Amino acid sequence: MFSKEDNERLCRVGPDTPMGKTFRSMWMPFLMPEELPGPDCPPIRVRLLGEDLVAFRDTNGKIGLLDRYCPHRRVDLFFGRNEECGLRCVYHGWKFDVTGTIVDMPAEPENTRMKTDTRIKSYPVIEWGGVIWAYMGDPAHMPERPPELEWGLVPPDFRFITKRLQRTNYAQGVEGGIDSSHVGILHSHLDAEHPELPFRQRQVSPNLAIPYLASDTAPKFFVRPTDYGMAIGARRNAGDTSYYWRVTQFLAPFYTMIAPIKEGRAYMGHAWTPIDDENCWVFTMTWNSDRPLSQEELDHGAVHSDVMNDGSYRPLVTAETDYGIDRLRQRLHSSTGIEGIGVQDTAVQESMGPIVDRSRENLGSGDAAIVGFRKALLKLATQWEAAGVLDVAHHPEWYRVRSTAAILEHGIDFQAGTSAATTVG
Repeated sequence: MFSKEDNERLCRVGPDTPMGKTFRSMWMPFLMPEELPGPDCPPIRVRLLGEDLVAFRDTNGKIGLLDRYCPHRRVDLFFGRNEECGLRCVYHGWKFDVTGTIVDMPAEPENTRMKTDTRIKSYPVIEWGGVIWAYMGDPAHMPERPPELEWGLVPPDFRFITKRLQRTNYAQGVEGGIDSSHVGILHSHLDAEHPELPFRQRQVSPNLAIPYLASDTAPKFFVRPTDYGMAIGARRNAGDTSYYWRVTQFLAPFYTMIAPIKEGRAYMGHAWTPIDDENCWVFTMTWNSDRPLSQEELDHGAVHSDVMNDGSYRPLVTAETDYGIDRLRQRLHSSTGIEGIGVQDTAVQESMGPIVDRSRENLGSGDAAIVGFRKALLKLATQWEAAGVLDVAHHPEWYRVRSTAAILEHGIDFQAGTSAATTVG
């Protein structure tokens, strides 16, 4: 059983929490480039790891991430003027560059010491791999670059990245991303021709061209700790002498990768960046390692969710509309009656509440990856507390892995049998 104390330790991400300090020691994706589309564009509000911030792109294209409130009289800098390589507070004109240095104080004497003695909190920012990253930790231990996840290494037309708001703690998202046992149930389609049959007899492949997911809904899990996190093998029967393996990757602290739907198709993954204790940004990635994404791959990206066109990244389908559930569709065609894999995942994860009480769960053999993830994150926080720095944060090359699916003969270890497919060159 997962204790209430461990649940608090896992889920709380504020500045003074163990997990919050752990996350701050690593680069984190938090914005899409489209949110700061050009030099001197309007600043935007940002909430990240429980802190209220403001982001802006200056005249030279550099990005700043500052405390949202001016250190003079605590006015919200969202209302500021972004011009001439700095963000100016509209109240008394204090102006800050992207490093947080005060470059102008119109109402103070030219030689005032306030300009050098007063600073605003600022965080380094990098634009890389199709997203914008922040580092909120000790400057002395800042990693040289973000993790080298494959979707960030490929050319722009080889990848497709979207962002959406999810109203849960980050950990609920990660756990959904590594839980392979739900795929053949939550995402399954039903045989509409025989509605009189019991549910399990009507299940068919969940539009993934993989019959094993529906025919064997109780996979056996094998969890292997790695330098970057965990490799998770879900084994299903595939005949008398073979197993069907889906290899899912968890990469510290909140990245997941799931296997392609079939050979030659795009890879898929997520980043679950904490906004605060009860909300997270979900970055969804589809990419191909060898070629530009096809129109079919872009059109059938069911793991991506449609969002509002107002800059909020709120999903179009939400809890307020019961995620668009169609009870007739649920009766005849699908397990949930909810359209879209991403929406189905969001529905069940948000239905648990913002922070699920894990002390009340009853985990089974199919939850081995969930148990492994929790142990891995708590261990990571303990490592940070002991050393103040994380090895994984300073080895971006450890993240050069991918997920895969394969049919292997009995007796072949899943990591050995898929090593070529899961290694990024």
